Amino acid sequence: MATAGQDFGDYRRWLEEHDIDTSGIRVYEDDFTASFFVNTDLDGNQIASFYTGAMRRAAELSFHDLEIRHIALAVISPNDPAAMVKYARECKELGIPYLYDPSQQIIRLSGADLVEGARGARLLIVNEYESEMFKHKAELDDDAFFALAQTTIVTRGGQGSIIVDGDRRIEIPAAQPLRIAEPTGVGDAYRSGVIAGMLAGFSWDVAGRIGSLAAAYVLEQYGTQSHHYTLEEFAERYERAFGQALPWKRLIPEASG
Repeated sequence: MATAGQDFGDYRRWLEEHDIDTSGIRVYEDDFTASFFVNTDLDGNQIASFYTGAMRRAAELSFHDLEIRHIALAVISPNDPAAMVKYARECKELGIPYLYDPSQQIIRLSGADLVEGARGARLLIVNEYESEMFKHKAELDDDAFFALAQTTIVTRGGQGSIIVDGDRRIEIPAAQPLRIAEPTGVGDAYRSGVIAGMLAGFSWDVAGRIGSLAAAYVLEQYGTQSHHYTLEEFAERYERAFGQALPWKRLIPEASG
């Protein structure tokens, strides 16, 4: 569920060629798709510029209008701030579990909005810098911050990540990249890996490592979506990286039933 503009055609074709369902995307022919331009150094510092385009109309969309009967997990990622507030409320109203990823919009959301969005989320994911921004803006200490969502993940770049699930604090090591090319998109890959592991029923120890390795693939390439691998290749590298086997067939929906 997203908004796009008149220039969406080529990317829509690319997504559909990769079996991504684009039926929930509303195209506004009188506008252009939101665009993000960024320079990122190896420490994660960024100089960014953003064109909002059709994204500013994201609040016109609603989970109430979706025809999908079952949503395993909704991902509320950086979007129009009003839309992010609306989506979190609707997920709670409809009983849809969701991942809350405020990221670059922490600066535009109020402390109250951040707390409302994270409270009750199935999963809250931020990086180390974002977690400090979040706590400062919402005036929370560590205990209050980690109590908001059912599970909270804080990524720490080359230092790996931590997963706080109730009283458990799980340290996830960083998967070592074969080379370092360009870090933009690494966080998104981490989240996608964690989601895949979570929905496949893996423990957080394994889901976090899946996310860590997925992130390494992006770090090794130029461009956020220029990498590719098979599940077998991913599982082989997972075992080399972490010294434990990954039952990768659980990541295939058909194989789990």
